[in-house]
Amino acid sequence: MRPFDYRRMADLQPVDQPGDRLIAGGTNLLDLMKLDVEAPRRLLDISRAGQDRITEHEGGLRIGALVTNADCAADPRIRADYPLLAKAILAGASPQLRNKATTGGNLCQRTRCQYFMATDTRCNKRQPGSGCDALQGVNRNHAILGTSEACIATYPGDMAVALTALDATVEVLGQGGTRLIPVAEFHRLPGDDPARDNVLRDDEVITGVTLPEPVAGRQIYRKIRDRSSYAFALVSVGAVIKLREDRIARVALAFGGLAHKPWRDPQTEAILTGQPPSPALFDQAADALLAKAKGRGGNDFKIALARRALAAVLTEATEE
Repeated sequence: MRPFDYRRMADLQPVDQPGDRLIAGGTNLLDLMKLDVEAPRRLLDISRAGQDRITEHEGGLRIGALVTNADCAADPRIRADYPLLAKAILAGASPQLRNKATTGGNLCQRTRCQYFMATDTRCNKRQPGSGCDALQGVNRNHAILGTSEACIATYPGDMAVALTALDATVEVLGQGGTRLIPVAEFHRLPGDDPARDNVLRDDEVITGVTLPEPVAGRQIYRKIRDRSSYAFALVSVGAVIKLREDRIARVALAFGGLAHKPWRDPQTEAILTGQPPSPALFDQAADALLAKAKGRGGNDFKIALARRALAAVLTEATEE
């Protein structure tokens, strides 16, 4: 780990010096610093800067950026009205990490691609223009949707998948003031510039996440992984589905483990909306979801796995 300066912040404010990094729980950043992937000039400790409460907001809820994952998942209002979010958080990490990890930090976590985290390999995300060893390497956990020849890494989180299905919004503060970003637009696809994981500007800090007014329907989070706990998703599905008169009246689907960001496909949702549920309909929806999926050898199995996961979630959500 390289030397760095440290400063404790009394409140959340825009970042004003290049090379500064914010730290709250630090569960991801500190690992990357130890691996020499990240080398900030100065750490700005915001762990005691407020924004650690969940409050009512325009019929929904506002989750402060420094609310821990553990507190968010345990909040009675989250459990009652947004159970998808609670389920997704509890499916991630371990109790110890959830006690430290924050809402803002969780959204900003970086990929766990082994080539990104190993400085003796080629990685366009870590060193732009160097290449991507995952393309021809060990890529079992890598993306099948939205990839590019520059990067096939996946976004590893669970919480953001649920927030995407719930149509949440990220509040950020920068030198130019506050702006609101739909969670579905917060993370980026790699394209030719995979070094940037999200659309945050260099001076901006997340101040909170807002959830819209609760909607009726079943909320399901299914995570498929190599072991039953403390593992990243091979495929995950977050769903909010409402039936009316034996037809799917409303559906929101978000997927983890498939792309560089939580993946949401409007065409897949449009195919399902207004239709009576059936295995044939679920196959049609999966065809739309995976029409442009591309395996790289080791991760080819994810295409079939995503199809089965979608069918299982839709079946569960539409059963009597």
